[in-house]
Amino acid sequence: VDAPFTPLHLDAAGNLNAPPAGNTNLVGWYAEGPTPGERGPAIVAGHVDTKTGPAGFLMLRLLKPGATADISRADGTVATFTVDSVEMFSKGKFPDQRVYGSTPDPQLRIITCGGSYDRSKKDYTDNVVVFAHLSSSRKA
Repeated sequence: VDAPFTPLHLDAAGNLNAPPAGNTNLVGWYAEGPTPGERGPAIVAGHVDTKTGPAGFLMLRLLKPGATADISRADGTVATFTVDSVEMFSKGKFPDQRVYGSTPDPQLRIITCGGSYDRSKKDYTDNVVVFAHLSSSRKA
């Protein structure tokens, strides 16, 4: 995925807003949390699809441990993260502390929808979460 980032914020209920659905290649990061490469869990979210078709994170669930993700930072460096695991969680039993809780080192969580599509709720039943750690950084 080669995609631009947009800042994301929490809604009134305390849930992370998704990136606008009009751009299927746009991903977001939780602006009140660490940026990718800073200590803590940087949160990146994107769509698996939209009303117009597949989106940037369509194949996210297929990542395997050991795969890498490069994120270009505003400071001119590229942070490389190595995937530790890819897991699916029911939206009703989402492990907030495990995904969003503090970490002693720079980590990355990449989140998208998964599972089956519930037409009555107009939403997917699950979330796919990639857990990754910072493995290196370099000048862009």
